[in-house]
Amino acid sequence: MTNDQSPPLATRFRGYLPVVIDVETAGFNAQTDALLEVAAVLLKVSPDGMLEPDQTIAHHIVPFEGANLEAAALAFNGIDPYHPFRMALPEKEALNAIFKPIRTAIKAHGCTRAILVGHNATFDLSFINTAVARTKIKRNPFHPFSTLDTVSLSALAYGQTVLARAATASGIKWDGKAAHSAIYDAERTAELFCDIVNQWDSKIGTPAVIVSDPPAPSE
Repeated sequence: MTNDQSPPLATRFRGYLPVVIDVETAGFNAQTDALLEVAAVLLKVSPDGMLEPDQTIAHHIVPFEGANLEAAALAFNGIDPYHPFRMALPEKEALNAIFKPIRTAIKAHGCTRAILVGHNATFDLSFINTAVARTKIKRNPFHPFSTLDTVSLSALAYGQTVLARAATASGIKWDGKAAHSAIYDAERTAELFCDIVNQWDSKIGTPAVIVSDPPAPSE
């Protein structure tokens, strides 16, 4: 498949730019628990028409004032939220630093907005949306509720839902010691997502480009 035969990203996902996100947090409640790390992986189409990871942007984040820090969550991800070498940024500064290259990529690819790709993507999106609201950021590049979830895609492609097992099934080398950092998990999720999309496109074919949405059904 050549690049000329493949629709660009602007038409491959209904005008949305897929951006792979992984967050590390101090718990499961986006309203009360601290957002500690965010990593974003931008994607591109290679000259031979294959979807592949492009640029990774990531930041450590200072817990917001009054944030809950669950000891079990910190033990799991190994993060010391106040370690001086984290070089963490306040939430608003970190998110703006991540959103800026995403907006640039949206424009460069001719897309309308970004759509979050993640493993259990609604979890990541809930923390992003809550932090955006908390910091009063006005321009969130992501669709507010739609996602592309590699849990479902991996279950379909490999019969696996755990990221480590799905990545291994797809041929991606998995380092258990490096896992549970936002950068590592986001980059492996990006590889997994690209692998599944590329397999679909090579075996089934790229979806027909829909120029406009179909009319709503009559009642």
